[in-house]
Amino acid sequence: MSEAGNNTTEKKPGWFSRLKAGLSRSAGQLGEQIGALFTKRKLDQEALDDLEETLIKADLGVTTAARIVKEIAKDRFEKDISPEEVRAALAESVAGLLQPVERPLALEGDTPQVVLVVGVNGVGKTTTIGKIAARLREDGKSVMLAAGDTFRAAAIEQLKVWGDRVGAPVLARETGSDAAGLAFDALAQAREQKTDVLLIDTAGRLQNKTDLMSELAKIVRVLKKQLPEAPHHVLLVLDATTGQNAISQVATFKEICAVTGLVVTKLDGTARGGVLVAIADKFGLPVHYIGVGEQAADLQPFSATGFARALAGLEQPGQ
Repeated sequence: MSEAGNNTTEKKPGWFSRLKAGLSRSAGQLGEQIGALFTKRKLDQEALDDLEETLIKADLGVTTAARIVKEIAKDRFEKDISPEEVRAALAESVAGLLQPVERPLALEGDTPQVVLVVGVNGVGKTTTIGKIAARLREDGKSVMLAAGDTFRAAAIEQLKVWGDRVGAPVLARETGSDAAGLAFDALAQAREQKTDVLLIDTAGRLQNKTDLMSELAKIVRVLKKQLPEAPHHVLLVLDATTGQNAISQVATFKEICAVTGLVVTKLDGTARGGVLVAIADKFGLPVHYIGVGEQAADLQPFSATGFARALAGLEQPGQ
């Protein structure tokens, strides 16, 4: 390529820039409201009430909004405060709430590490499995994928595409096959081949919760017959565009299966990112990854500080 060609090559935005763009809807709404509320204003009770209402509208939830407002009011009550100071205080408070759930997905110990991936249809489970597999392959781990969403031919084919892309074998059966039987066979193969990580996709049909509960319970039961400690992780994938509905999904899947951690997807500009703060505050489940796009590199480990600053519309420190 010529030097001129090099000069015209567009540099892909960094991760924080993409995250900030993904949270632009939430950050923009918060920024506008805070700017309107706190121009030449003291942080009195009326201002705090207005701020709390703004945070609730941004999907942070009633309890979480009240907690954040109380934190912001410390040492600032009845003092003049600018919109910039409010956003900085908001970012600091949100980061404090999120810090305890910023935990990487630890896939160390006996192999294979079995990861069951759950969530309602349409949240991006299959794509998330492919992206996690890509990251693990880059780290030098061997990976096997199991197409356990046997009710959707598209999910099976999509997982096969990801398997080819990242160099991971995929165990799949025809549509309508028994998902638990497939999971059992996948674990047997993973053990025989000494695979580091087995990622198992699952169906997400919540129309009949009883059926889904029975199916997931059966998968866990047959896994434990082979390997009593399996699954080592149960990851719940959430779509950030669904707002408060994501909270009910966490509650439902915690009831159905022992969720150990979260992956939040589709932080793509339409996301209602405040709900992640409400979920972290309410459930305290580890947030392992967040995703901002379709490419493998668009799934990254969760950073409490980065997310909080992007949600508040701030740059990274030092920028």
